[in-house]
Amino acid sequence: MKDNVAAPAWVGAPPSLVQSVAVMAVGVVGILIAGLQPLLLGALGEESRLSAAQIGHAATAELLVMGLAAALAGACLKPARLKLIGLVCGLALAAANLATLDVRGEGVTLVRAAAGAPEGLMLWMIISLISRAPRPERWSGVYLTVQTLAQLLLASALTAWVVGRYGADGGFVALAGFGVLAALASLGVPDRYAALAHSAETKGLLPPAGWAALAACFLFLAFIVGVWVYAEPLSHQSGHGPQVAGTAVSVSLGFQVLGGGAATVLAGRIRWFWAIVICGALDFGLLALFWSLPGAPVFLAASAAFGFLWLFVMPFLAPMAIEADPSRRAAVLLGGANLLGSSLGPLMASALVTDADARGALGFGAGCLAVALTIVTGLHIRSHRRLIH
Repeated sequence: MKDNVAAPAWVGAPPSLVQSVAVMAVGVVGILIAGLQPLLLGALGEESRLSAAQIGHAATAELLVMGLAAALAGACLKPARLKLIGLVCGLALAAANLATLDVRGEGVTLVRAAAGAPEGLMLWMIISLISRAPRPERWSGVYLTVQTLAQLLLASALTAWVVGRYGADGGFVALAGFGVLAALASLGVPDRYAALAHSAETKGLLPPAGWAALAACFLFLAFIVGVWVYAEPLSHQSGHGPQVAGTAVSVSLGFQVLGGGAATVLAGRIRWFWAIVICGALDFGLLALFWSLPGAPVFLAASAAFGFLWLFVMPFLAPMAIEADPSRRAAVLLGGANLLGSSLGPLMASALVTDADARGALGFGAGCLAVALTIVTGLHIRSHRRLIH
């Protein structure tokens, strides 16, 4: 089954290369923290500034506010005065990162929640550009790859030169610097985007299958992020040295790039159902491996595989949603479902972990994954029956 998802041309005037790069830079900085939470929040835990449960609270607060800000911007804001919005958001993000210095406990949660607001608006800027592109899936792939590479390079640099010497505060100072760079980059973005003539198509209630597809996406992201935010405590519990967790984050990000690239190559060649189910089965094996508290080499290998499967499965969620709801209204809402799962996953997992044992997050992830695969299988059976009849 092939889907004609590409529009024939840009909605409105196409952006110049400089404008495209500027918007991409703003969007990448807005999502940097998503790949750095295990490293920086884990470092705050090592410094006794966050408990194991509070790591989940802080991660959830930031991603939840980010998702709400992006959704509200999409619903309420006109895509105008983008230079000003980007400038203000970049500086606000820099200020929030600096405000993280020397706070502890739920104070960290409050400050990271505040950081989520400008991050969400910066994310909205790049999503709004992608939604107007003639081939949004291609632009999404570019953004996914670039943001993951940026997270990889920054996580590697922070692990090698910053966090070990200056602690978590050094990492947040670096992020503040990137906020300033995003503010400067915003001066090169378009001042406005053209209105979407088809915005009315996104209104109305979804069919039950569409809601089921969104629920599966929510559960997948709740599983992934709910487990991964506890990478550092799991490494510590496994008896590894302090550098292993940072290395695991960097290795995972590197293999996320490979996973996204492999999915791009195989897109259209394998069915979404088999891609999701096979990845899910392999993820169950990785959860069991993490539960066994393996040595550092095995832990790093498992982290690499976890990262690969993470980004490999993501592109296949879109055709699942489109097949469940051919009107594509569910596909339009995938970003919100993913951010909601990413934000609430750590919060729900935090209820099952203690300072002494973080493996409750693995049990939570296994439960989410099992329900998600059950929904996916139901959607596949439903689609197969419709084709027969």
